[in-house]
Amino acid sequence: MLTSARNQLSGTVTAITRGAVNDEVEIGLADGQAIVAIVTHSSTEALGLRIGTPAFALLKASWIILLTDTAGIKLSTRNQLAGTVASVTTGAVNAEVALTLAGGDVITAIITNESVRNLGLTVGAKASAAFKAAHVVVGVKA
Repeated sequence: MLTSARNQLSGTVTAITRGAVNDEVEIGLADGQAIVAIVTHSSTEALGLRIGTPAFALLKASWIILLTDTAGIKLSTRNQLAGTVASVTTGAVNAEVALTLAGGDVITAIITNESVRNLGLTVGAKASAAFKAAHVVVGVKA
């Protein structure tokens, strides 16, 4: 499958909380971290999502917020994945920052160059990627 979404993380459905309209679907990653997605109940059914189903999460890089110090911080974003900065590619205004998660998955964010400087994002630095559950697109292989 080819897609323009930079971030394609694979895992297994580990939990589903059903709602009348929307469901909360948790996808466990190889490193033990999890991604929570909010999808319609009809999408859960159409995709055949059940606990144990292999699934993937798609996220646009522009939807990712990076944090370098999460101590004492509470966010409304359900998803906060810890990793290590693998690369920083700066452009005229924005930069592409890739984080490697403990299990080897890579999550990429597009942020401003000023944010790269303010956060001290350099290769090897610890950071977390935060994103809303509603921004996660869930897919399965047909």
